[in-house]
Formats: sequence, C-alpha cells, structure tokens
Amino acid sequence: MNINMTVMGQFMAVFMLVVAALSYLLGKRKTHSPMIATAVGVLLALLPPLALIYLLVLALKKDVKKPPQQTR
Repeated sequence: MNINMTVMGQFMAVFMLVVAALSYLLGKRKTHSPMIATAVGVLLALLPPLALIYLLVLALKKDVKKPPQQTR
C-alpha cells in the first residue's frame, strides 16, 4: 500500500495538535508547569509511540495539590 507523504504530514500535524491539547490538560492537573509538559508532549509527538507512552505516564500520575487560596 502506497501512502502519500501529504497525507502522512497531515496525520502528523493533527496528531501533534491532539497530543499538545491532551498534554496541556493533563499537565494542568498533574504538574506545576503545564507549558513544559505541553512542550515535551509536542516534541514526543514526532515519534508517536513515545507520545502515547508519555500521555499514559502523565495520565497515571497523581494530581498535584493546589496551595490554599488566601482570602482577604
């Protein structure tokens, strides 16, 4: 089966967007720095198996406790 490189590039672009969105949402709940989690996810999206493993590890990580908000 012959796969056109344009289709492969479009798949990779969509996959990177999905991984970026999921990394940000999970990173917001599971880490103190969601932007770094997003950047790592986007970089790992270049190798899809690693990106899926990263999302799995991030999903299984425990939630970060938020510091109590100060009231005036």
